[in-house]
Amino acid sequence: MPVPDFEGCRWEPTSPFLAPGAQANKANDITAGRFVFLNQEELLGWPLDEWDVPELPKLWQYNLHYFEWLWALDYESVRAAITDWVERHPLGKGRVGWEPYPISLRLMNWCGVCFGKFCAQTESDGGFACRLWRSIYRQAEWLKRHLETHLLGNHLFENGAALAFVGSCFRGKTGQEWLERGLDILRREIPEQILSDGMHFERSPMYHVRLTYLLRLLRDTGSEELWDLVQEPLERMQEALARVCHPDGRIALFNDSAFGIYNDPRDLVASASAPSPGPWALPAAGYYGWCGEDDTYLVCDAGPIGPDYIPGHAHGDMFSLELSFKGHRVIVDSGVYDYVPGPMREYCRSTRAHNTVEIEGRDQCEFWSAFRVARRGHPHEVRWEPAARGFSLSAWHDGYRRLPGAPVHHRKITWGASARLEVRDRIESRAKVAAVARLHLHPSCPVECLDARAALVHCSEGALRIVFSGQGELRCEDSFYCPEFGRSEPNAALAFAFDSTEKEVGFTIMPS
Repeated sequence: MPVPDFEGCRWEPTSPFLAPGAQANKANDITAGRFVFLNQEELLGWPLDEWDVPELPKLWQYNLHYFEWLWALDYESVRAAITDWVERHPLGKGRVGWEPYPISLRLMNWCGVCFGKFCAQTESDGGFACRLWRSIYRQAEWLKRHLETHLLGNHLFENGAALAFVGSCFRGKTGQEWLERGLDILRREIPEQILSDGMHFERSPMYHVRLTYLLRLLRDTGSEELWDLVQEPLERMQEALARVCHPDGRIALFNDSAFGIYNDPRDLVASASAPSPGPWALPAAGYYGWCGEDDTYLVCDAGPIGPDYIPGHAHGDMFSLELSFKGHRVIVDSGVYDYVPGPMREYCRSTRAHNTVEIEGRDQCEFWSAFRVARRGHPHEVRWEPAARGFSLSAWHDGYRRLPGAPVHHRKITWGASARLEVRDRIESRAKVAAVARLHLHPSCPVECLDARAALVHCSEGALRIVFSGQGELRCEDSFYCPEFGRSEPNAALAFAFDSTEKEVGFTIMPS
């Protein structure tokens, strides 16, 4: 395709662009050919021996082609890396680097680094600037013709953000066309994907961080059109992000969420008002909780698993919860280990990996493959009653109605003074069914079973006593805690087994 002339950068950023992600790759390691993504290190050489590494997991390959690591390099290394990719990774069938999602992220990183961080060096380097422009043009035009409308959700949002960001960068008709195409997508997707309470509609705190970053990136371009579009939803997203972070500054791990993938939330919410102590609610997302002055924090999930037409990042975690005691995580979500179909992907999505009730050894939703969901449950009659010193949250879900007896799970969560948490569960079923309520403990919190109903959980700031009620059997199970991709730590889970003939069971957690 004929490439129009390069007309230069038109950005006048309102502030320096924030680099994306945790930036685990350092300059010395990169130029020695060492790359680490998803806690997996590979030696690829410098310049790279190959940009195609099909023997590695797809998500690892994606990360290589995102070029987020470019932000750690000096200008000469940036120039060398981009030039090598342009010369040795042309468009071709089956090439990961030319899929729309990595194109989207790479375009934003190339432009952010070359026309943001190193704008003066790039524009004075005529030969490289023109070579870079020709590649950006081909990639942006390819992206514009291959938008991920078959996936929607955060993928389509990234496509639109990339076209808007790159379009806002360049003078001339072509840049304006990209900007307008990106604006068209974002004007449609922002009201769809950003809920009224500010949470992203896929209900993943991790992807919420990413989209918050994208809106901030677009705002900082200096484009009035982008500022007018993103400033108000950005403020809502920042406030929601502050709600779903524990006192350690890191996100809750509901649905597909992990640490170390996207930006530190504290870098994104600095301008947002700090959550005030007391009860809080994100009712559109279905997240509710408590923020204490002593850094005790509780977050509960009483929302849908995600939009029905895109539940790929959902887990079987309806009515699950996470708890930090005096700043330290105690009751934890199991996180996410990988996106590869197999035992760990199945486990991390399963109901048994979450702090809720599993019935008949089945999941609340029918998960299959890595991102598929067949029949799925929905919460009903969610009631939230905040008070000065606590709250009450109750609901039921129909995720198990597909089983014999059509069982439904009712849960009521009450948070009261002195950090006392009470949870009551009830199973309604036309046939007797077996159920298990689980509580997964942080690996740093050893558990001591005191008797058939009580356990003592030790943490750095003291101990919590957990007492189960109702007829059932308490046991301690081995589990996995996956706070980062590719990282699995053994932990313990308290499991209370009961059946639906028992009118009500539950547990109480209180400082010992």
